[in-house]
Amino acid sequence: MGIPTEPIGSIPRPPALLAALSAHASGEIDDAELAARQDEAVADTIHRLELAGSPVLVDGEQSKPSFVTYPLDGLPGLSPDGAVIPFADGHTRRLPCLTSGPFGYQAHAVTYLRAARRHTALPVKQAVIAPSALSLLYPAAGVDGYPREKFLDDLAAEAEAEIRACLDAGAHVVQLDFTEGRLSLKLDPSGGVLDDFVALNNRVLERFGDDERARIGVHTCPGGDQDSTHSADVDYAGLLPKLFGLKAGNFYIQLAGEPDPERVLGIIADTLPPDVRVFVGVIDPIDPVVETAEQVRDRVLAAARHIPPERLGTCDDCGFSPFADDTSTSRDTAFAKIAARVEGTRLASESLGL
Repeated sequence: MGIPTEPIGSIPRPPALLAALSAHASGEIDDAELAARQDEAVADTIHRLELAGSPVLVDGEQSKPSFVTYPLDGLPGLSPDGAVIPFADGHTRRLPCLTSGPFGYQAHAVTYLRAARRHTALPVKQAVIAPSALSLLYPAAGVDGYPREKFLDDLAAEAEAEIRACLDAGAHVVQLDFTEGRLSLKLDPSGGVLDDFVALNNRVLERFGDDERARIGVHTCPGGDQDSTHSADVDYAGLLPKLFGLKAGNFYIQLAGEPDPERVLGIIADTLPPDVRVFVGVIDPIDPVVETAEQVRDRVLAAARHIPPERLGTCDDCGFSPFADDTSTSRDTAFAKIAARVEGTRLASESLGL
């Protein structure tokens, strides 16, 4: 069987879809026309992942406006002036802010999963946003008539329903995107915010049984937007022990872009709980140079010196285009990098006799 390998999620949108998004925003095309272009992009993404030899597929988030805000489209009671996320190159992303309740998802990831599965018989993984990220919508000043604890109750219920629907619809794995985990230590070095994030996510994950959690994973990275990061300067030593306290069966950890991957692998080896699998990043989406299969092989073999091969997997460090307007990496480059990951993981598996 060899070492498993999986994509993380987003893939740059094709030019036709980017043009359609622009035309839709200006009112030149309607919702149905945009949906048709999105489905074409999903079909092409699935096809190209199959050509790259990927054993597990994703829809590339072709129909999501972003990996974090997709459940919010059409939600009343939002203002645009929420939390600001600064990136190292100076650009920012801003979340909306909740102004009234109740809170509920307006779009659901299972819709994306079902659309993707229409185009393939291979396993399909579905990424969802972690509830901890959406907890940032609630303002520090509170919301009149809608206490924070009631918001968190509603959020946890929505997140549970989101994950459960994807599992029931046949997702190979449901992956919680938890990029805010590392960022929280930059905003609050004491770790209090991270503790709150972990507690909220576990409030959801603990509602699933062991067999279900074996099909649930958590992804962490320092962000990856417009070839920049928001928290790469935060030491993994502060994050990983608490990250592994999450009640999930799989962890997807950015590693290829780290300055000292051996040190991070040592931390993983020292803190990895039993009976979970860790997928290490062997592809850096921010680096414009396409890795060779041999480079990937060597990264996998280095990881196998710290992590038992039967508990090891590989992935990309991050999605290639977590926001729809991020065109910093070309679509062809993304697929070339994915093909290198697949082939390099195969080579490493052969070297390890798997």
